[in-house]
Amino acid sequence: MPDLLNPATPAGAYDAFLPDALTRAAAHRPWTPADGPLPAIYLSHGAPPLFDDGPWLRELSDWALSLPKPKAIVIVSAHWEDAPLMLSAPAAGTPLYYDFGGFHRRYYQMRYATPDATGLAARLAAMMPDTEPLHQHPTRGLDHGAWIPLMAMYPLADIPVVQMSMPTHDPQRLLALGRRLAPLRDEGVLVIGSGFMVHGLPHITRDMMLHGTVPAWSSGFDDWAADALARGDVEELASYTRAPGMPYAHPTPEHYLPIFITLGTAQNPEQPAQTVIDGYMAGLAKRSFQLT
Repeated sequence: MPDLLNPATPAGAYDAFLPDALTRAAAHRPWTPADGPLPAIYLSHGAPPLFDDGPWLRELSDWALSLPKPKAIVIVSAHWEDAPLMLSAPAAGTPLYYDFGGFHRRYYQMRYATPDATGLAARLAAMMPDTEPLHQHPTRGLDHGAWIPLMAMYPLADIPVVQMSMPTHDPQRLLALGRRLAPLRDEGVLVIGSGFMVHGLPHITRDMMLHGTVPAWSSGFDDWAADALARGDVEELASYTRAPGMPYAHPTPEHYLPIFITLGTAQNPEQPAQTVIDGYMAGLAKRSFQLT
């Protein structure tokens, strides 16, 4: 396995992936009301090393193409924890937010100029209750928990996108926020919770980075989550602090918590989830799933 922090050609896998991805994206069939509601999805976003992982890029692309092309996207990322609830700047071509450090300069030159999303932002604001104050941010663009996976899934950058901050760590409040967003699925809007199923970055070892070694704390947490998701056990998922592998799997919980946005947005959060992507990146579980 190559050194993920020092690839021979930074984002070289993305360069190789892109020509075919653009061709396939150009033929992507748009959503229509006859398709019914789009699923709610949770994805492990991968950070800049995703651009150096050809198979993972293809998995995300295949996932997007297995669904009708959404009319718009709402995404809640682990990388924007802010209260009151905030929305990203909706203007066309708003510059990206490069909220990571220590990588090659190439990753800070990536662009994802999405179209105007003012109408979507207004729709989101209207859906929030008076008890949930909301701030429209004038300049903040999409952070890397949003634009990096979307560059793999929708490389044409022709879909309006609004990012919503994660205003709390309370699973019940996040479920309630997801329920607020649920009607958007009937309008062809894809709602995404973006995190990482296991995110024990302080505990990554050289063997994990160079050889993909999977520690027990990563596989144990992933197995626990997979079982709870397959049973639709929301109460168990909300008790994640007692899960195997903790606290190594999540020294802080923000990469796990977007799961509750996805569950809340689903028609029934207790339905069995469909895992679409599994496996590991540098020993960290990248499980991603969808619910109808």
